[in-house]
Amino acid sequence: MAFDAYALVLAMLLLGMAFARLRAFPANAPEVINLVVLYVCLPAAVLLYVPRLEFDLGLIGVIAMPYLLLVAVVVAVALLARPLRLGLGERGALLLCLGLGNTSFLGYPLTRALLGDAALPYAVVYDQFGNGILLATFGLWVLARYGGDRPPAAGEMLRRILAFPPLWALVLGLTVMPVEPWHWLAGGLERLADAMLPLVMLAIGLSIQLRMPRREIGPLAAGLVLKLALLPLLALALSVPLGLDGVVLQATVLEAAMPPMITAGALAIAHGLAPRLAAALVGYGLLLALATLPAWRWLVQAATAGGA
Repeated sequence: MAFDAYALVLAMLLLGMAFARLRAFPANAPEVINLVVLYVCLPAAVLLYVPRLEFDLGLIGVIAMPYLLLVAVVVAVALLARPLRLGLGERGALLLCLGLGNTSFLGYPLTRALLGDAALPYAVVYDQFGNGILLATFGLWVLARYGGDRPPAAGEMLRRILAFPPLWALVLGLTVMPVEPWHWLAGGLERLADAMLPLVMLAIGLSIQLRMPRREIGPLAAGLVLKLALLPLLALALSVPLGLDGVVLQATVLEAAMPPMITAGALAIAHGLAPRLAAALVGYGLLLALATLPAWRWLVQAATAGGA
């Protein structure tokens, strides 16, 4: 990661935490900022970089990866349930926060900062065809199973998927958007995409929560080890049979190494699924990821260079 991008990440995170402590922003500021990112910055980044995708069989492996890792999460949570004495709420929180990574809001800008522009289209594919669909399907099932809601209907899942703004940007990027758009359009999209990283880090700083009861430290530690270390390690191992290499492998493993999805944590909190555990998974996960992501970037680049 370029030093200036890393410095910006830390600066905006610390500013957000300071503003939260000073109560300088309205209580709903993180939600408003995230909406700006969701409806403006994310689609701009998708439109700008997805047309540069080079289609090959490797994309099948990129799309398959989040589903394979989700299977590993489900198995791991089932195995941890008895030794950690997990309640239903804690199981639901772990399934949501470990099964769904922050592969868009945080994943897009950090993948670009760590690996460069060429890696971003593959991060978009991983997110849109993986976590984006899983959030609207598996995420709703977890809420229904562990939060006491009614089971989600197929029509409801489909509506949520189709209402996701970056999905429409993805469709346009794959069809009508040229690889080299008009200069004025490319410049505008690039400025909006560049705004994503500081806005995301500011929103995270404003909403981050780190306090939790002692009895949940075990599930927290196990969850963070699984999400930030074991899952990306599994993704690196799976990259060989899936035929991934080069920048495709690097982007895929880095997306797998992203911390828990903020939206997944918010859904767990809203539905009473171990709220403090969910908040701690998101908060501590983000802080630790600022150290683990550069480490994974170095590891996958070394592995790629070694296999070249």
